[in-house]
Amino acid sequence: MKFGIIYNTGQLGVDPSRVIAVARHAEDCGFESFYLPEHIALYPGATLGGHPVPPDLPLADPLAALSFVAAATRRILLGTSVLLLPFHHPVVLAKELATIDVLSGGRMRLLTVGLGVLPGEAEAVGVDFATRGRRADEAIDVLRLLWAGGAEGVSFEGEFFSFTGLTSFPKPLGAATLPVHVGGSSRAAARRAGLRGDGYFPGGGLSAAGRASQVELMRETAREAGRDPAALEYTRWGSMGISAADVGDLAGQGVTRMVVPAASPDLDEQLGEMSAFAARLGLG
Repeated sequence: MKFGIIYNTGQLGVDPSRVIAVARHAEDCGFESFYLPEHIALYPGATLGGHPVPPDLPLADPLAALSFVAAATRRILLGTSVLLLPFHHPVVLAKELATIDVLSGGRMRLLTVGLGVLPGEAEAVGVDFATRGRRADEAIDVLRLLWAGGAEGVSFEGEFFSFTGLTSFPKPLGAATLPVHVGGSSRAAARRAGLRGDGYFPGGGLSAAGRASQVELMRETAREAGRDPAALEYTRWGSMGISAADVGDLAGQGVTRMVVPAASPDLDEQLGEMSAFAARLGLG
């Protein structure tokens, strides 16, 4: 199993020295990947999971911050959990992601996308909240089309995005397209992962039975679409205190990656927790 760290700037702040300290320590400890979340805009009264969200949370832009992390590290893969795909134009996003991938030496490989749950956030960027699932589906198709397209250009005609004869360079480094993982707790997210994703990252609010049901739905959807369900990665949330035995159980359930939060408010404690996790599970 592979292991990633998620650094939530809304909780831990945007101190550049701390972000880099955590990313470099994760790399030195043997963590595979470094993730950042996204919210484009917040507002008074917004709630996530039934809990109010402070409107002044300092949530950094994940792609800009991952570029910064890439410049200060050597090996660690870069990920989002989740990038709110319906709120980005895929033509612009294709260029941004491929650029980060090239400049990082091919490390922008754990893009996880979701729909977003804040209606006010969708309204702020001019997106009809009810259409965001269909927008995400189209956007995934557009990203892959542009990454794979050659100098002759590619065309697309959809409900939300249309263009003729476009080219998008640079390309992802040494790959036809970048992987796109699908995040989310809904059955629609599981089906989207099976139809279009390179992997599935279920939300943290699911019960064990609910999560298993979602993963099986992803796999069954992939089979029905003529895709190989075994080729799809299964990422899930974990904790810094998880035991090696529990990791073994999860691997037996098909989990291929665990992402754990860098959550301690004290940097030294946080780095110590990461070191202990790596030693306990034999990373590096």
